Amino acid sequence: MRVVVILLAALIATGCQATVESGSQVNPSTAQWSLSFNEPFFMKAWVEDSAVEDINGKVFHRTGGGRASGGEPENGTESARGWGENVTGSIREVVGADLPKRIYVRWQSIVEPQTYRAWVDIPEEARQIMQASVTQLCPSSPQNGLNSLALVYVGLAPGGIVEVRVADACMKSIKVARAQAEIEPLGPDQGKSQGQYAYPVSEKAKRYIEKYGIPYGSW
Repeated sequence: MRVVVILLAALIATGCQATVESGSQVNPSTAQWSLSFNEPFFMKAWVEDSAVEDINGKVFHRTGGGRASGGEPENGTESARGWGENVTGSIREVVGADLPKRIYVRWQSIVEPQTYRAWVDIPEEARQIMQASVTQLCPSSPQNGLNSLALVYVGLAPGGIVEVRVADACMKSIKVARAQAEIEPLGPDQGKSQGQYAYPVSEKAKRYIEKYGIPYGSW
């Protein structure tokens, strides 16, 4: 009987240990996260290059590029003014990186046209939100479970404006940083494309700009 009791106690202890380990699988300091780029409506942007320096000082190159996410809603309003509430972007995980310390981006503002580059410092507040987004349930929808990725959105606007937002546990985007980029002196593709930009301004964007202009100062 004594042997049975000892075995049962060992099994219970093992089960408790397994439960603790299972409940701590998400490490807030090494939360997986993704980097996305977006643009105001009609204000087309092409990302030439990006990089991330994480909180350990390690730099990750080529963390995303190509067309920024946006739209061209012809609804009779000045929809390009400001960023709006709904922020989207193609999710691309920054593999192997810890939480970000700063983010680099070099991009073409197609509608101007102009090429910009900037390093943007990410505040501690942003990292705290990112940690919470993958370790805490959304109070209004706990049935959805934990998010698998912390989301970072980098908005790129004419005039070289960069705005960084992160998603909280309820997937609401929160502004955490803003920066003024500098002009890339070598131009598009750092001079390798003979001054040619990635693609022409769309007809919808042309019509919008002819009617409303580029809303500098609204971002």
